Amino acid sequence: MAFELPPLPYAYDALEPTIDKETMTLHHDKHHQAYTDKLNEAVSEDPSLEGKSIEELMANMSGAPAKLRNNGGGYWNHTFFWETMKGGGSQPSGALKDAIDQQFGGLDQLKEQFNTAGANQFGSGWAWLIVGQDGKLAITSTPNQDNPLMDVAPVKGTPILGNDVWEHAYYITYRNARPAYLKAWWDVVDWDKVGERYDAAVK
Repeated sequence: MAFELPPLPYAYDALEPTIDKETMTLHHDKHHQAYTDKLNEAVSEDPSLEGKSIEELMANMSGAPAKLRNNGGGYWNHTFFWETMKGGGSQPSGALKDAIDQQFGGLDQLKEQFNTAGANQFGSGWAWLIVGQDGKLAITSTPNQDNPLMDVAPVKGTPILGNDVWEHAYYITYRNARPAYLKAWWDVVDWDKVGERYDAAVK
């Protein structure tokens, strides 16, 4: 089975004014579609990859060709990204909120550290909130389309929240002001979804 581009879980304009309709349309229909197509090409070029899940591919990137690493990461990261957001956003609750308060001193402190990680990621990449291998929350960033699921990641863990800091994610509205985008993005974070991911990761 070839990998398929998943539909957005909401309308293209659902995240306005934080993320504009034009950005969402181009980002999903053009960029994510291109990663999907090139991922399928990479898999078709290596019969040993046929039938493997995207998570299995992420876990075995050591020595993988750049085409597979870049486009497999782009496919997984964007699917995860769309599901991380919703119109109107929400607030952390339950066990996730308790963990944030305990480990960061509150949501504002988490946002500050996360925004710093995203702003300081040189060039294109991602900022992540993960459950680390020790079961604790951690903030990290990755270049290009890498993610913390990959065996090549310097900080490994289970992502529960991630923000795309490639310029195509924000340039139409925010131009080169990545910090402004990072600050505004919290208005559309679906903390209910992040909480579900956290609960699953710490079971």
